[in-house]
Formats: sequence, C-alpha cells, structure tokens
Amino acid sequence: MRYPSLVGGTLRRRYKRFLADVRLDDGREVVAHCPNTGSMRAVNVPGCRAWLAPSDNPQRKLAWTWELIELPEPEGGVALASVHTGRTNRIVAEALQAQRIAALAGAGSWQAEARVEGSRLDFRRPGTAGVDTFVEVKQVTLRETDGHGYFPDAVSERGRRHLEALASLAARGHRAVLLFCVAHEGIADVAPADHLDPAYAETLRRVAGQGVEVLAHGVRVARGADAVPEDISLAAALPVRLHGA
Repeated sequence: MRYPSLVGGTLRRRYKRFLADVRLDDGREVVAHCPNTGSMRAVNVPGCRAWLAPSDNPQRKLAWTWELIELPEPEGGVALASVHTGRTNRIVAEALQAQRIAALAGAGSWQAEARVEGSRLDFRRPGTAGVDTFVEVKQVTLRETDGHGYFPDAVSERGRRHLEALASLAARGHRAVLLFCVAHEGIADVAPADHLDPAYAETLRRVAGQGVEVLAHGVRVARGADAVPEDISLAAALPVRLHGA
C-alpha cells in the first residue's frame, strides 16, 4: 500500500481518542486525526517521531492524519509502527490478491466484509462444494517489555465474538482463519495477551483447538528520499505462541 507524501514531526500527545497534537519539522503545531480507537498501549509515546498524511479536502475537519510512529529499539535504532488501523485490511487485501500469503494462496477471488451469524468478518473466498474460506484480520502493535508481541492491547469483547464466529464456521466445515497483521517492525512473534484480556486468550486457545487456524505476518515499510516512509506491505510469516514461552 503506497502512502501519500508523508510529513514528519514529533508527537506531543494523543487525547479524546481521535486527536493528536504534533509539532511538524518546520515548527508548525498541528492537530491530526488519530485513526485508532484502541488503547494504543506502547505506541502512544510522546516525544517520538510521527509521520502524518496531509489532505487538501475542504470537507475534512482536520487536514492531517497520523499514520506511523518511530519507536526506539532496545539495542539502538528505531522501529516503525502503524497506528492507522484502517490501513490493515488494505495491506492484507493486496497480499491476498497477489497470492503473497502462502497459507492462503489458491484459486478464487476474495470478497471483503462477509456477514456471518450476526457478525462481520473481513474476507471470504467462496470455494468448491460449499466450503468457503473466512479470514478475520487483527492489527498487532503491542510489544511489551519482554520483547514479545501481544493481542489485544485492551479488553476486546468484539474480538472474542469474532473468534466464536470463526469457530462456528469451522464446525460447519468451512476454513476459518484468524490473521494477525503485525504492524510493528520490532515485533517478531505474537501471543494472546493473558495479562490484559484473559477471556480473549482463553477463547483463542480453545477455538484454535476446534479448527480455527491462527496465522501471523509482519509488515515491511519501504523508505524513500530522506528516509520518508513511502510504502507498507505484508511481509514474512511470524510465529504465534498460543501458550506463551
């Protein structure tokens, strides 16, 4: 997924869930839209470098959208993390269409937003003999102090309902897949966050034993001139630690 021309700055604060104050590199102070309804635990770090997308749409209340943040790595350097949860499905959709997810490669076209049993999953691919493939995507950006990635970053009843919907589909003979899109360059594996949402973690382990496949893939951010991020795409598969270390 190609970004518009991003502009760098320094994150001052995130507040009221959808707003972020950023000081741009040219000294201007702007208010950006924060497209993330979650807790943003570990990625809402004032003082870090932030990347914003500008807009000249006169209908918008805010002319800037917060896209990425650069987080310090324990051994030096920085890792980019996407804070824009709305980008995740587009990243995955491009990878699905390009057959770049080996575990999900195959014939057939993917459809977005599949409604099933009072829930809505992200992707569906009709199959033969009435056996379809369903994929629910979750963005992962939480890296705890132990160096591992976790999901969710707060209690997620909606996420648990998605797991139950996937389990129901698997019980009826469909292929049901949970795909963690790890949108943080510094995360090398994913585990359920027992310490934040034990109900979700327990449900995830249970449905994994009932036929729901659990996959994880990282992202790759390509930079252009002056190290400005230009493109983000799905990268290699990562380990999922269902039972922790």
